[in-house]
Amino acid sequence: MKIGVLIEDHFDQTEYRAFNRYFPEQGFEVEYLSHLWGQQQLTFGSNPDNGTVEEHVTVTAEVATAVPGDYAGIILIGAYAMDRLRYQPEIAGPGARNKAPAVEFLRRALATPNLRIGTICHSLWLFCADPDLLHGRRVTCAHNIVCDVENAGGVVEFDGRSTADLVIDGNLISARHPDVTDRFMATFLSEINAGAAVAS
Repeated sequence: MKIGVLIEDHFDQTEYRAFNRYFPEQGFEVEYLSHLWGQQQLTFGSNPDNGTVEEHVTVTAEVATAVPGDYAGIILIGAYAMDRLRYQPEIAGPGARNKAPAVEFLRRALATPNLRIGTICHSLWLFCADPDLLHGRRVTCAHNIVCDVENAGGVVEFDGRSTADLVIDGNLISARHPDVTDRFMATFLSEINAGAAVAS
């Protein structure tokens, strides 16, 4: 069983380390996916949180050809990676749908029955590339992208003067910040198991 994690440069290293520890301990392989721009592999670096890029990941799985149903669940890693993955070299014109490979993959993933999708911190930015993906969904996110998420039609949940730590809306599990990564991973895995039970 595999957890697919979308990734690009400037990913959150706290989440990256946690995913690589927790999911294999629970019997899941973690496979990183990205757009490889015609290359067989690309290497991406984490945020330079301490002035140094401390983590690197080499990705060989092309998101454009990946099949969402091959995974037990899909996670969009936090920080600026999802902003990079929604980039498209050309735009067809006003109102045109975003055709970035990762956005197309997300459309396929959302249409896959019982597939759980997890977002954390800034990673709802990939959803914001197409408001049809987010409209009316209850979510949480980093404070500084609340306006992006609301403008894309998402319904952000709050806890006092903060966004909620964790929100589950159907197949979408969202978390506020890397500080809640452990709770996010446990909840995500619980939701995967619940979906598998329904499917069987």
